Amino acid sequence: MNARENEGRNALDRRGVRVTALGLGTGGIGNLYTPLDDAQAHHTVTAAWRQGVRYFDTAPHYGLGLAERRLGEALRARPRAEYTLSTKVGRRLEPVDGDDPGDDLANGFAVPATHRRVWDFTADGIRRTLEASLTRLGVDRVDLVYLHDPDDHAEQAFREGYPALERLRAEGVVGAIGAGMNQTGMLTRFVRDTDVDAVLCAGRHTLLDQSALTELLPAAEERGTAVVIGGAFNSGLLADPRPGARYDYRAAPPDVIDRALRLKSLADRHGTTLRAAALAFCAAHPAVVSVLVGARSAAEADDCAEQFRAHVPAAFWAESKERGLLPPDVPVPGGEGPP
Repeated sequence: MNARENEGRNALDRRGVRVTALGLGTGGIGNLYTPLDDAQAHHTVTAAWRQGVRYFDTAPHYGLGLAERRLGEALRARPRAEYTLSTKVGRRLEPVDGDDPGDDLANGFAVPATHRRVWDFTADGIRRTLEASLTRLGVDRVDLVYLHDPDDHAEQAFREGYPALERLRAEGVVGAIGAGMNQTGMLTRFVRDTDVDAVLCAGRHTLLDQSALTELLPAAEERGTAVVIGGAFNSGLLADPRPGARYDYRAAPPDVIDRALRLKSLADRHGTTLRAAALAFCAAHPAVVSVLVGARSAAEADDCAEQFRAHVPAAFWAESKERGLLPPDVPVPGGEGPP
């Protein structure tokens, strides 16, 4: 299928798990940074569905389980066979005692801190975390499970967590397994040294950061490992570049804002948008099977789908390289640059 269209589904290797080219990430409906109500979260998921999205990604980390609960409720009336669901393991949620738990804004979520996150990549922890996720989602299975951010827990993740996922896959409890991170080095190790079906790489294959091209994407293409790209807008800067915008979950540095604004100006001159270019760039690499976008309203979900379908002129990519806004050999839509 055309990677830019959100019709039909791309396969994750041999497992029979399929994802739409555009997927919905659910950090936003887990009250990332600011709160939204249940109705707004429901409308967001409904809008994504109306736009053809059938791949939904979530995690216990997002709002201390709130995103999973809201996503499960929004999908409850949908036929389970018609969508693909992924969640993550590695952060186990434990209840916190006390009448005034405070908030979870230190971790980025505007929710009461009723639970604490416990890093746990043990086999028992993997199963317990997944069982709790299934309960919050209100489903009896998920299609894809990622080890979530094992950066500082590599030994346990590879020695215990990954084999536990292999067993769950062999038992048919999950359809496919992988790892999701904001870095490329360990993801490349998962691709080369394990039998993961997919990796979720956030923020490292964008208009502002192409570090996934050094090793991860070539390795994935060679091994036939599916790559899902998250963080296409680098936490928001590529959606709305301005002073105060976030880049990789913190305030964007001035030089990065300037580069994003230059890309936006170029996109405007070529009759497209920076958002469309950002999404098109992520989807262009042959190893990429899906691009996750975060939305927190029906309007944002609609816009993301419309931008994903929009045409970005070849002249935009050519001038981006000429002006040094993209490396000269980076692959772009239309086959320009090495695969």
